[in-house]
Amino acid sequence: MLKAVILIGGPQKGTRFRPLSFEVPKPLFPVAGVPMLQHHIEACSKVPNLKEILLIGYYQPNEALSRFLVTAQQEFKVAIRYLQEFSALGTGGGIYHFRDQILSGGPQAFFVMNADVCCAFPLLQMLEFQKKHEETHRYIMLGTTANRTQSLNYGCIVAKADTQEVLHYVEKPGTFVSDIINCGIYLFSPSIFEHIAEVFKRNQQDLQLCSSCISEENSSWQRTEVIRLEQDIFTALAGRGQLYVYKTDGFWSQIKSAGSAIYASRLYLDQYHVTHPERLAHNKAGAPVILGNVYVHPTANVDPTAVVSISL
Repeated sequence: MLKAVILIGGPQKGTRFRPLSFEVPKPLFPVAGVPMLQHHIEACSKVPNLKEILLIGYYQPNEALSRFLVTAQQEFKVAIRYLQEFSALGTGGGIYHFRDQILSGGPQAFFVMNADVCCAFPLLQMLEFQKKHEETHRYIMLGTTANRTQSLNYGCIVAKADTQEVLHYVEKPGTFVSDIINCGIYLFSPSIFEHIAEVFKRNQQDLQLCSSCISEENSSWQRTEVIRLEQDIFTALAGRGQLYVYKTDGFWSQIKSAGSAIYASRLYLDQYHVTHPERLAHNKAGAPVILGNVYVHPTANVDPTAVVSISL
Protein backbone atom coordinates (compact mmCIF):
# COMPACT_ATOMS: atom_id res chain seq x y z
CA MET A 1 0.00 0.00 0.00
CA LEU A 2 1.23 3.47 -0.92
CA LYS A 3 0.34 7.03 0.04
CA ALA A 4 1.19 10.48 -1.22
CA VAL A 5 1.77 13.74 0.64
CA ILE A 6 1.49 17.08 -1.15
CA LEU A 7 3.01 20.07 0.65
CA ILE A 8 0.85 23.09 -0.16
CA GLY A 9 2.40 25.75 2.11
CA GLY A 10 0.28 28.63 3.34
CA PRO A 11 -0.73 32.27 2.97
CA GLN A 12 2.44 33.63 4.59
CA LYS A 13 4.33 32.33 1.58
CA GLY A 14 3.69 32.96 -2.08
CA THR A 15 4.26 36.73 -2.03
CA ARG A 16 5.96 36.41 -5.41
CA PHE A 17 2.70 34.96 -6.73
CA ARG A 18 0.75 38.16 -6.00
CA PRO A 19 -1.61 39.58 -7.18
CA LEU A 20 -2.90 36.22 -8.45
CA SER A 21 -2.93 34.73 -4.93
CA PHE A 22 -5.15 37.49 -3.50
CA GLU A 23 -8.34 35.93 -4.85
CA VAL A 24 -7.51 32.23 -4.72
CA PRO A 25 -5.00 30.15 -2.70
CA LYS A 26 -1.89 29.53 -4.78
CA PRO A 27 -2.33 25.70 -4.88
CA LEU A 28 -5.79 26.18 -6.44
CA PHE A 29 -4.70 28.71 -9.05
CA PRO A 30 -5.57 27.37 -12.52
CA VAL A 31 -2.61 26.16 -14.55
CA ALA A 32 -3.49 24.96 -18.06
CA GLY A 33 -7.16 25.19 -17.17
CA VAL A 34 -7.27 23.23 -13.90
CA PRO A 35 -6.14 23.94 -10.33
CA MET A 36 -2.39 23.57 -9.86
CA LEU A 37 -2.93 20.73 -7.36
CA GLN A 38 -5.08 18.74 -9.76
CA HIS A 39 -2.07 17.84 -11.90
CA HIS A 40 -0.41 16.26 -8.83
CA ILE A 41 -3.54 14.43 -7.71
CA GLU A 42 -4.24 13.05 -11.18
CA ALA A 43 -0.68 11.69 -11.38
CA CYS A 44 -1.05 10.07 -7.95
CA SER A 45 -4.38 8.49 -8.90
CA LYS A 46 -2.62 6.56 -11.69
CA VAL A 47 -0.25 4.82 -9.24
CA PRO A 48 -1.52 1.30 -8.48
CA ASN A 49 -2.28 0.61 -4.82
CA LEU A 50 -2.03 4.27 -3.82
CA LYS A 51 -4.80 4.55 -1.24
CA GLU A 52 -4.65 8.08 0.14
CA ILE A 53 -3.40 11.57 -0.64
CA LEU A 54 -2.68 13.91 2.26
CA LEU A 55 -2.39 17.65 1.73
CA ILE A 56 -0.27 19.34 4.39
CA GLY A 57 -0.19 23.10 4.81
CA TYR A 58 -1.24 26.00 7.02
CA TYR A 59 -4.06 27.50 5.02
CA GLN A 60 -7.22 27.95 7.06
CA PRO A 61 -9.86 25.48 5.83
CA ASN A 62 -12.10 27.39 3.44
CA GLU A 63 -14.94 26.82 1.05
CA ALA A 64 -12.77 26.81 -2.08
CA LEU A 65 -10.38 24.19 -0.69
CA SER A 66 -13.19 22.01 0.69
CA ARG A 67 -15.06 22.14 -2.60
CA PHE A 68 -11.93 21.22 -4.53
CA LEU A 69 -11.24 18.22 -2.27
CA VAL A 70 -14.77 16.86 -2.68
CA THR A 71 -14.64 17.27 -6.45
CA ALA A 72 -11.17 15.72 -6.76
CA GLN A 73 -12.13 12.69 -4.64
CA GLN A 74 -15.15 12.07 -6.85
CA GLU A 75 -13.25 12.50 -10.09
CA PHE A 76 -10.12 10.53 -9.27
CA LYS A 77 -11.59 7.91 -6.91
CA VAL A 78 -8.94 8.32 -4.23
CA ALA A 79 -9.19 9.42 -0.59
CA ILE A 80 -7.89 12.97 -0.05
CA ARG A 81 -7.51 14.74 3.29
CA TYR A 82 -6.20 18.13 4.33
CA LEU A 83 -4.02 18.30 7.46
CA GLN A 84 -3.52 21.83 8.77
CA GLU A 85 -0.25 22.82 10.45
CA PHE A 86 -0.38 25.27 13.37
CA SER A 87 2.44 27.23 11.70
CA ALA A 88 4.93 26.78 8.88
CA LEU A 89 6.97 23.70 9.87
CA GLY A 90 9.16 23.29 6.82
CA THR A 91 9.20 20.47 4.28
CA GLY A 92 10.35 17.93 6.88
CA GLY A 93 8.58 19.31 9.94
CA GLY A 94 5.15 19.04 8.36
CA ILE A 95 5.42 15.36 7.50
CA TYR A 96 7.00 14.62 10.89
CA HIS A 97 4.20 16.41 12.75
CA PHE A 98 1.62 14.28 10.90
CA ARG A 99 3.66 11.07 10.81
CA ASP A 100 0.93 9.04 12.57
CA GLN A 101 -1.59 9.94 9.85
CA ILE A 102 0.93 9.17 7.11
CA LEU A 103 1.87 5.81 8.62
CA SER A 104 -1.74 4.81 9.43
CA GLY A 105 -2.61 1.63 7.57
CA GLY A 106 1.03 0.60 7.19
CA PRO A 107 2.14 1.97 3.80
CA GLN A 108 5.30 0.41 2.40
CA ALA A 109 6.32 3.78 0.95
CA PHE A 110 4.95 7.24 0.34
CA PHE A 111 5.56 10.08 -2.08
CA VAL A 112 6.21 13.63 -0.92
CA MET A 113 5.60 16.35 -3.49
CA ASN A 114 5.89 20.11 -3.41
CA ALA A 115 2.72 21.71 -4.76
CA ASP A 116 4.54 24.47 -6.63
CA VAL A 117 6.15 22.30 -9.27
CA CYS A 118 5.03 21.57 -12.82
CA CYS A 119 6.13 18.15 -13.99
CA ALA A 120 5.42 15.02 -16.00
CA PHE A 121 5.37 13.27 -12.58
CA PRO A 122 7.26 10.04 -13.37
CA LEU A 123 5.95 8.40 -10.19
CA LEU A 124 5.71 4.91 -11.67
CA GLN A 125 9.30 5.13 -12.90
CA MET A 126 10.47 6.21 -9.45
CA LEU A 127 8.69 3.20 -7.92
CA GLU A 128 10.29 0.86 -10.44
CA PHE A 129 13.71 2.38 -9.74
CA GLN A 130 13.21 1.76 -6.03
CA LYS A 131 11.96 -1.81 -6.49
CA LYS A 132 14.99 -2.77 -8.57
CA HIS A 133 17.21 -1.92 -5.61
CA GLU A 134 14.95 -2.64 -2.63
CA GLU A 135 17.76 -3.35 -0.18
CA THR A 136 19.51 -0.01 -0.61
CA HIS A 137 17.23 2.50 -2.36
CA ARG A 138 15.09 3.53 0.60
CA TYR A 139 14.86 7.18 -0.32
CA ILE A 140 14.55 8.50 -3.88
CA MET A 141 14.56 12.11 -5.03
CA LEU A 142 13.57 13.20 -8.51
CA GLY A 143 16.30 15.11 -10.30
CA THR A 144 16.73 16.82 -13.63
CA THR A 145 19.48 18.64 -15.50
CA ALA A 146 19.90 22.43 -15.46
CA ASN A 147 22.55 24.73 -16.85
CA ARG A 148 25.30 26.06 -14.60
CA THR A 149 23.59 29.37 -13.90
CA GLN A 150 20.14 27.91 -13.25
CA SER A 151 21.52 25.25 -10.89
CA LEU A 152 22.51 27.89 -8.33
CA ASN A 153 18.82 28.51 -7.61
CA TYR A 154 18.06 24.92 -6.61
CA GLY A 155 19.31 22.06 -4.51
CA CYS A 156 22.29 20.53 -6.31
CA ILE A 157 23.03 16.80 -6.37
CA VAL A 158 26.36 15.05 -6.87
CA ALA A 159 25.67 11.38 -7.62
CA LYS A 160 27.57 8.24 -8.58
CA ALA A 161 27.32 7.74 -12.33
CA ASP A 162 26.65 3.98 -12.10
CA THR A 163 24.30 3.64 -9.11
CA GLN A 164 22.89 7.21 -8.83
CA GLU A 165 23.67 7.24 -5.12
CA VAL A 166 23.67 10.82 -3.84
CA LEU A 167 27.18 11.56 -2.59
CA HIS A 168 26.76 15.26 -1.88
CA TYR A 169 23.79 17.61 -1.60
CA VAL A 170 23.86 21.41 -1.33
CA GLU A 171 20.80 23.66 -1.25
CA LYS A 172 21.22 26.76 -3.44
CA PRO A 173 25.03 26.77 -3.47
CA GLY A 174 27.04 29.95 -3.86
CA THR A 175 29.19 28.42 -6.58
CA PHE A 176 28.62 25.70 -9.17
CA VAL A 177 28.36 22.22 -7.64
CA SER A 178 26.43 20.09 -10.12
CA ASP A 179 24.06 20.40 -13.06
CA ILE A 180 21.69 17.85 -11.48
CA ILE A 181 19.02 19.64 -9.44
CA ASN A 182 16.36 18.57 -6.96
CA CYS A 183 12.83 18.59 -8.43
CA GLY A 184 10.99 18.59 -5.10
CA ILE A 185 9.41 15.14 -5.52
CA TYR A 186 10.47 12.24 -3.31
CA LEU A 187 9.72 8.59 -2.60
CA PHE A 188 10.39 7.54 1.00
CA SER A 189 10.16 4.39 3.03
CA PRO A 190 8.70 4.93 6.55
CA SER A 191 12.20 4.77 8.06
CA ILE A 192 12.75 8.37 6.89
CA PHE A 193 11.04 9.42 10.10
CA GLU A 194 13.94 7.99 12.09
CA HIS A 195 16.25 10.51 10.45
CA ILE A 196 13.80 13.36 10.90
CA ALA A 197 13.43 12.38 14.58
CA GLU A 198 17.20 12.75 15.01
CA VAL A 199 16.99 16.34 13.82
CA PHE A 200 13.98 17.02 16.04
CA LYS A 201 15.81 15.69 19.10
CA ARG A 202 18.89 17.69 18.22
CA ASN A 203 16.76 20.82 17.98
CA GLN A 204 15.34 20.08 21.42
CA GLN A 205 18.83 19.63 22.88
CA ASP A 206 20.02 22.88 21.31
CA LEU A 207 17.04 24.65 22.85
CA GLN A 208 17.76 23.24 26.31
CA LEU A 209 21.34 24.49 26.09
CA CYS A 210 20.19 27.96 25.10
CA SER A 211 19.43 29.79 28.34
CA SER A 212 18.44 32.93 26.42
CA CYS A 213 15.55 31.02 24.88
CA ILE A 214 13.80 30.34 28.19
CA SER A 215 11.78 33.58 28.09
CA GLU A 216 10.52 32.63 24.62
CA GLU A 217 9.72 29.07 25.59
CA ASN A 218 6.49 28.60 23.64
CA SER A 219 7.72 29.95 20.31
CA SER A 220 11.09 28.25 20.82
CA TRP A 221 9.52 24.84 21.29
CA GLN A 222 7.60 25.40 18.09
CA ARG A 223 10.88 26.10 16.32
CA THR A 224 12.14 22.63 17.25
CA GLU A 225 9.53 21.26 14.83
CA VAL A 226 10.74 23.39 11.92
CA ILE A 227 12.72 20.87 9.88
CA ARG A 228 13.80 21.17 6.27
CA LEU A 229 14.20 18.04 4.20
CA GLU A 230 16.70 19.76 1.95
CA GLN A 231 19.19 21.26 4.44
CA ASP A 232 18.56 19.09 7.50
CA ILE A 233 17.93 15.62 6.07
CA PHE A 234 19.34 15.28 2.55
CA THR A 235 22.64 16.92 3.38
CA ALA A 236 23.11 14.42 6.23
CA LEU A 237 21.97 11.37 4.23
CA ALA A 238 24.22 12.09 1.25
CA GLY A 239 27.12 9.63 1.01
CA ARG A 240 25.56 7.13 3.42
CA GLY A 241 24.24 4.73 0.78
CA GLN A 242 20.54 5.45 1.41
CA LEU A 243 19.65 8.45 -0.74
CA TYR A 244 19.44 8.08 -4.53
CA VAL A 245 18.40 10.27 -7.42
CA TYR A 246 16.14 9.26 -10.27
CA LYS A 247 16.93 11.56 -13.18
CA THR A 248 14.09 12.43 -15.50
CA ASP A 249 14.27 13.69 -19.06
CA GLY A 250 10.66 14.88 -18.88
CA PHE A 251 9.60 18.49 -18.48
CA TRP A 252 9.86 20.20 -15.09
CA SER A 253 9.52 23.72 -13.76
CA GLN A 254 8.84 25.54 -10.50
CA ILE A 255 5.80 27.79 -10.13
CA LYS A 256 7.07 30.56 -7.88
CA SER A 257 5.68 33.64 -9.63
CA ALA A 258 2.84 34.72 -11.89
CA GLY A 259 5.19 34.63 -14.88
CA SER A 260 6.29 31.06 -14.13
CA ALA A 261 2.63 30.00 -14.00
CA ILE A 262 2.30 31.06 -17.64
CA TYR A 263 5.35 28.98 -18.56
CA ALA A 264 3.97 25.99 -16.61
CA SER A 265 0.67 26.29 -18.45
CA ARG A 266 2.52 26.10 -21.75
CA LEU A 267 4.34 22.94 -20.65
CA TYR A 268 1.10 21.23 -19.59
CA LEU A 269 -0.76 22.37 -22.71
CA ASP A 270 1.96 20.78 -24.82
CA GLN A 271 1.16 17.44 -23.17
CA TYR A 272 -2.61 17.71 -23.60
CA HIS A 273 -2.49 16.29 -27.14
CA VAL A 274 -1.74 12.93 -25.52
CA THR A 275 -3.15 13.26 -22.00
CA HIS A 276 -6.23 15.48 -22.40
CA PRO A 277 -7.07 16.34 -26.00
CA GLU A 278 -10.61 17.24 -24.87
CA ARG A 279 -9.22 20.27 -23.02
CA LEU A 280 -7.70 21.85 -26.12
CA ALA A 281 -9.62 24.27 -28.32
CA HIS A 282 -9.99 23.33 -31.99
CA ASN A 283 -10.65 25.27 -35.16
CA LYS A 284 -14.17 25.06 -36.53
CA ALA A 285 -16.40 27.08 -38.81
CA GLY A 286 -17.73 30.32 -37.35
CA ALA A 287 -15.43 30.14 -34.34
CA PRO A 288 -12.22 31.96 -33.35
CA VAL A 289 -8.98 30.93 -35.06
CA ILE A 290 -6.89 28.75 -32.74
CA LEU A 291 -3.12 28.78 -33.14
CA GLY A 292 -1.16 26.19 -31.19
CA ASN A 293 -2.17 24.57 -27.92
CA VAL A 294 -4.94 26.69 -26.39
CA TYR A 295 -7.33 26.14 -23.50
CA VAL A 296 -10.52 28.22 -23.45
CA HIS A 297 -12.52 28.25 -20.23
CA PRO A 298 -16.14 27.07 -20.72
CA THR A 299 -17.44 30.38 -19.35
CA ALA A 300 -15.35 32.47 -21.76
CA ASN A 301 -17.14 34.29 -24.59
CA VAL A 302 -14.64 34.75 -27.43
CA ASP A 303 -15.54 36.81 -30.48
CA PRO A 304 -15.60 34.60 -33.60
CA THR A 305 -13.30 37.02 -35.42
CA ALA A 306 -10.58 36.64 -32.75
CA VAL A 307 -7.29 34.81 -33.15
CA VAL A 308 -6.33 32.93 -29.98
CA SER A 309 -2.79 31.71 -29.33
CA ILE A 310 -0.65 30.98 -26.29
CA SER A 311 2.04 33.12 -27.95
CA LEU A 312 2.07 35.22 -31.07
